[in-house]
Amino acid sequence: QLQVEESGGGLVQPGGSLTLSCTASGFPWDYHAITWFRQAPGKEREGVSCISYPSGDTNFADSVKGRFAISRDNTKNTVYLQMNNLKSEDTGVYYCAAGQTWCMGYPWYAALYTGWGQGTQVTVSS
Repeated sequence: QLQVEESGGGLVQPGGSLTLSCTASGFPWDYHAITWFRQAPGKEREGVSCISYPSGDTNFADSVKGRFAISRDNTKNTVYLQMNNLKSEDTGVYYCAAGQTWCMGYPWYAALYTGWGQGTQVTVSS
């Protein structure tokens, strides 16, 4: 059974850093992508960053390129989202999702993902 769970959210000042973790297990596929989405109050959910298995390909939304990094530790079934130089517009609930897809192209359609975590709140404020 596919299970996905996020952790690591919190309150951080503008310019600060935060690392989110996504632990996922029970994949029923030979390949998959783990993607971070976020949803700010009053806005639609948007894709942030993606990492593929087994290729390790990554993809980032333009709004976070150069500030966010994504990595995975396969021994721990965990994907990390390192967020640097955080801005107030990065505030939102961050969701981790797993699906049988690739990170290349346009991996930001929520319908591509069948496993979702409950979300973790990230607040960037002084």
